[in-house]
Amino acid sequence: MAKISIVPNFKLFASLLLLISLIYGCASIQQPQGGPRDTEPPKVLSMEPKNFTTNFKSKKITLEFDEYFKLQNESKEFSISPELKVPPLLKVKKKFLEISFPDTLEKNTTYTLNFGKLIADINENNVLKNFSYVFSTGPKLDSLSIKGKVTNSITGEPELEAVAFILPLERDTIFGKGRPAIYSLTDSSGNYSLNNLREGTYKIYALKEKGGDKIYQQSTDEIGFIKDPIVLKKNLDSVNIQVFKEDASVFRVLDKRINADGSISFAFNQKLLKPEIVVTDPPALDASKYTKFSKNNDSLKIWLTDLSFDSAKVNINENGKLQQTVILNRGKKETYTRVLTATDNLEDRTLNPNRPFKLTFNFPILSTDVNKIELLEDSVKRTNFTLEKDSADFLSYYIKYPWRVKKTYELKFEAGAFTAIFNTKNKEFKKDFKLGSKDDYGTLVLKLIVPEKDKSYIVEVVDANKHPVNSMVITKDTTVTFNNYKAGKYYTRITYDNNKNKKWDTGNVTLGTQPEKIWNEPKELSIRALWERNETITIPKE
Repeated sequence: MAKISIVPNFKLFASLLLLISLIYGCASIQQPQGGPRDTEPPKVLSMEPKNFTTNFKSKKITLEFDEYFKLQNESKEFSISPELKVPPLLKVKKKFLEISFPDTLEKNTTYTLNFGKLIADINENNVLKNFSYVFSTGPKLDSLSIKGKVTNSITGEPELEAVAFILPLERDTIFGKGRPAIYSLTDSSGNYSLNNLREGTYKIYALKEKGGDKIYQQSTDEIGFIKDPIVLKKNLDSVNIQVFKEDASVFRVLDKRINADGSISFAFNQKLLKPEIVVTDPPALDASKYTKFSKNNDSLKIWLTDLSFDSAKVNINENGKLQQTVILNRGKKETYTRVLTATDNLEDRTLNPNRPFKLTFNFPILSTDVNKIELLEDSVKRTNFTLEKDSADFLSYYIKYPWRVKKTYELKFEAGAFTAIFNTKNKEFKKDFKLGSKDDYGTLVLKLIVPEKDKSYIVEVVDANKHPVNSMVITKDTTVTFNNYKAGKYYTRITYDNNKNKKWDTGNVTLGTQPEKIWNEPKELSIRALWERNETITIPKE
């Protein structure tokens, strides 16, 4: 019998097997790229010892999470209450967090570990908020709680991620470097919950902060408080707090700078009532200066016609009394780039039929050349317009003309139509717009009923974004007509003007005074074009 050779067949089989594996390898399903973004924070899988353990004797707590995580701002976010002389040590080991106690724990004491926004995942930085771990070294846990809501004192809107915290009465101070050990961040509805509290007397605060260090910074943060101490013997609900921005007790310039265009900017920590600026050195600069305060008199812009000085002294006065002297220094070789620009008062390229066309410049204007301004109405040149300076604002000019509906307008400004200080001239620019129809506007008639005669109430109409669009002061039942409002949603806001100074007064933590109360009428006042909306608003008692 002839022998059969299997070597060639084996080589053929191996080649086919390799080819098949390559084909399937190329066609194999890979992990999909992209996909929905991870928005979930790390989740706790296990705790050893378990949360809410009593008769706690361990020297270490181990928390296991479902993903890799990191600790951020540990010194600001992590706290333990009651505080320990030697704080706990936190150590990350893969997906585990180990918390050890170098210091001795007190007997029969409930401890709360507050993690704030300490724990976040590695990839997307999703934060585990308001996580806490509670244990007792005795047979029972402290179980009292305080719950409530934090809102803005002006708008009445809930504050997201405000810090609600309590301090034992014996260490009640929000000024200094100490951070609260017991705190809670508010949710999107402004709600907070302080849990596992022991009986005691506390002061309660809320803080809407900028820096995130849970230490009250009067210059930047908003604060709220309950005036009287809380004697905690049972669970308390609806302990609501309104935050407000304090007025600084001592005037201070927060910022001063000579800008790239040579203008000078100041920012203050107070809203001045009767401010005045005097350049005392070089004294010749004072007579030719231009000053422009913000609406609230808490910031200022100055234009000096001579910037050849090495240093200048500026006095900031309030009602004739010196508040602060500021020194401005500039380098001898400093140069400035000036471009004269203008903003307008158009709304989506539409001129409100109840207002003149207005231009506001970034430099004081010294002269104008009306021959370099061209007005086109439906592409036809018109010359019967006038250019008028705003008597109350040296930065603004009006162009007046009998504008007509259903016409298109184009204003062309040639280079040099406006000349500002330092001989700064505008480059060529143009404005295209149309006149809005009065048919697009409506009227709001409010019958206001006051709760107490001869008291003062500030009535504001605010838009959908809660920005004031009109205001007036009343002391008795009044009917008010607000004409020519753009169709949209509006609301009313009432300030109880207790001292009758015709403005809202904020609170003061040191003096224990709350801000003047504001009532935001919840009813939406929708104004339709060509309609007159009539409403009766009964102001509740304070």
